[in-house]
Amino acid sequence: MRTTVGIIGGGPAGLLLARLLDRAGIESVVLEHRDRAYVEQRQRAGILEQGTMDALRACGAGERMDREGLVHHGIELRFDRRGHRIDFPSLTGGRGVMVYAQTEVVKDLVALRLAEGGPLLFEAEAVAVEGTETGEPLIRFRHEGREETLSCEVVIGCDGFHGIARQGIPRSVRRTYERVYPYGWLGILADVPPSCEELIYAHSPRGFALHSMRTPEISRLYLQVPSDTDPDDWPDERIWDELDARFAVDGDWELRRGPITQKSVTPMRSWVTEPMRHGRLFLAGDAAHIVPPTGAKGLNLAIADVCVLARALEHWRSTGSEDLLDAYSDTCLRRVWRAEHFSYFMTTALHTDPGQSAFDGKLQLAQLHRIADSTAAATELAENYTGIPLG
Repeated sequence: MRTTVGIIGGGPAGLLLARLLDRAGIESVVLEHRDRAYVEQRQRAGILEQGTMDALRACGAGERMDREGLVHHGIELRFDRRGHRIDFPSLTGGRGVMVYAQTEVVKDLVALRLAEGGPLLFEAEAVAVEGTETGEPLIRFRHEGREETLSCEVVIGCDGFHGIARQGIPRSVRRTYERVYPYGWLGILADVPPSCEELIYAHSPRGFALHSMRTPEISRLYLQVPSDTDPDDWPDERIWDELDARFAVDGDWELRRGPITQKSVTPMRSWVTEPMRHGRLFLAGDAAHIVPPTGAKGLNLAIADVCVLARALEHWRSTGSEDLLDAYSDTCLRRVWRAEHFSYFMTTALHTDPGQSAFDGKLQLAQLHRIADSTAAATELAENYTGIPLG
């Protein structure tokens, strides 16, 4: 097989890049290790920044999102048994976010690719990337019981943290930065209408809790737990009781309870690999960086990466200039490190570290009070949460 752009990974980053390239008249092939059902059902992020919404609309993938997604104009910070709302539009010049699950974004992009785009091969496992320092790199992959080769002009690794694309950058060139947190999130999906209209981020001496949602009928909630927690150690009643305790607030508010349909533990880590480009190999999304989910940045960073990359590839194909391709890694890493810092800030301000002192706890509350009381501090949070404009 031969194409212009070989994309490893059929998640939201790889699929959106393929869609953007289709619109620009650039051929591509997408290789996805898993089958279609798995890709369209795996639970991941659920918050779309303003720039992500705009990118999906611009490429023709926003119709169902706008019909079914839940637009949010703020979040609530809850601490010391009080709630404090951060109003996004008034602080950011009108920007907001949308609750629309990554699974739904993927379904929309898969349908568009299969109806209007080039090849999308499911159960196609990439096993090696070769020749990235030449003008004709190739991807070796397994599909339908056979070993295949895809020759490309450019290879894009959108295959996540556990993918193989990153191995195409020599160890002598790669630099990795990492922070592992001593806690994780016990996340649940519950068949019960949300108890709030906007997300609640709760700081508590018992640990962090987050109230989110997937639809007007399905709630998504999280509890801070030790990183080695087994979800089976948390029966449903214990989960609801703990959520009740951490969301406790003075006033008239009640946590609705319902059947829990999914339960899992997510580790908390910050991780970046540099550079995001080597020769004709480019990395995007979780193949290059991971953030803790507290700042809702993972999916949105991946979307920003491929928007930058699509522009650079279109510029290269239309002019022959590689200037934007050469700048890709530095351009993306500026945004990545800003998002890493914001995610770190949200994580450390809201979670209770097992080893923290009473002094540390007072510092956390002082920071949260500053956000609640200071327009400048609230604006910084709102601007980062809704997303830095793609430009």
